Amino acid sequence: MRIKAFIQAHEHPPLWRWVSLLYLIFAFLPMFYWPTVPLRAVLLFAAAALTFVVLYFAHHYAASRHRRLALTLAVAALGFATMPMGAGAAYVIFAVGMAAATLSPWRALPLCVVLMAIEAVCFYRFLPAEAMPVSTYLINVIVAAMVFVGVVSIRNRELRNAELRLTQDEVRRLASLAERERIGRDLHDVLGHTLSLVVLKTQLAARLFERDPQGARAQIGEVERVAREALTQVREAVAGIRANGLQAELAAARLALLSAEISLDHRLAPVEIPEKVETALTLALRESVTNVLRHAGATRVEVELFGESRGGLSLLIADDGRGGAGREGHGLTGMRERLREVGGSVEIDSPIGAGTRLRLILPREALAAARRDDDTPALARTFSERGAA
Repeated sequence: MRIKAFIQAHEHPPLWRWVSLLYLIFAFLPMFYWPTVPLRAVLLFAAAALTFVVLYFAHHYAASRHRRLALTLAVAALGFATMPMGAGAAYVIFAVGMAAATLSPWRALPLCVVLMAIEAVCFYRFLPAEAMPVSTYLINVIVAAMVFVGVVSIRNRELRNAELRLTQDEVRRLASLAERERIGRDLHDVLGHTLSLVVLKTQLAARLFERDPQGARAQIGEVERVAREALTQVREAVAGIRANGLQAELAAARLALLSAEISLDHRLAPVEIPEKVETALTLALRESVTNVLRHAGATRVEVELFGESRGGLSLLIADDGRGGAGREGHGLTGMRERLREVGGSVEIDSPIGAGTRLRLILPREALAAARRDDDTPALARTFSERGAA
C-alpha cells in the first residue's frame, strides 16, 4: 500500500496514457464507412468521446480503488451503449486496460473476460453479421488481450521503480541519521572535555585574581591555549562532516547516477589513505559525478583506486560520455587546487566522442607528508577490494 500511495502522490499521467488516447480514432472509424454522416451522429460520437476522456482521467486521479473500479465499469457501459453506432468496441478495450490498471491481474482477468463476453452479446444483438463478421470480434479480443498484458507489464514496472525510489529515500534517510549521530559524537568528544576544562580554569583564575595575579594570568593563558586547540579540532570535525570518505561518497554517487540510469563500477585497492588526502579525493569524486550528470551524457562510469609502483596512489574516474571537455570551470579548478594542497595533481583525457578520463595522482612523498601531518591516524581507512555492482 505504501508503494501504491507513493506512485499516486508523485506521478502525473504518464506518457503512455496520453499516447493511448490515439486509439480513440477507432471509435470514429465507423463514420467513414457511412454513405452520409448526419450532424446528429457526429455530435453523438463527439459527446461519447468527451465523456470517455473525462472518465479516463478521473480514473487516473481517483483516490480509492472502489472509485477507480466504478469509473472502469462506467467506461464499459459507455462502450455497450454506443455499440449500435459501431463505436463501442474501442471503449470496451479501454475498459479492459483500466481494469488491468485498477485490480490485481488475477482479479482483473475474470472481469475482462466478462466484459468481452458482454461485448460479444452486444455485437450480435445490434450489428448485422454481414457488416461485422466473427473475424472482427476476434480481432477485438486479440487487441484487448494485448492491452491487458501491456498494462499489467507497465504497472509492474511502475511498482518496481517506486520500490527503487523508496529504497533510495530510505538509504538517504538512514545515511542522514547516521551522519547526525556521528556529528553529535564528534562534537561531544571535541568540545565536551575542552569546555569543561575552560570552565574550571576560568573559575580558578577568578579565585586567584586578587591574591595571585600572576597565577591568574597563567590560568587565563591556559584558557586561551585550550580554546585555540578546540577551534582547530572543530575545524577538523567540520572538514570530516563535509567529506565522509570515499565509501560514503561512492554510495551517494551510485544513487545519484542510478536515478539518471547511469551504471557505476568501482574497484578500491586495499591501500591506507591519510585523512587529508581522502577528503581531497572524496570532494574530487563528488565534483566528477556532478559533471557526469550535468554534461557527459554517459551510460557508464568507472571508479578505480589503485597504488602506483613507486608507492604513490591514483584515483581514476572514467565515463563513456561525449567527451570533449573544453575550458575548465570552477569545479575542475577547485579540484586542482585541493589536490595541489596535498601534493597531488590532476590529469584529464577527454577526446570528443570517446568519454572523459580523470586521473588524480598522489605521489609517495605527498602521502608521507600527509601521514606526518595527520594528527588522528586512526581515522585513516583501509579499503577492501570491491567488485563492480
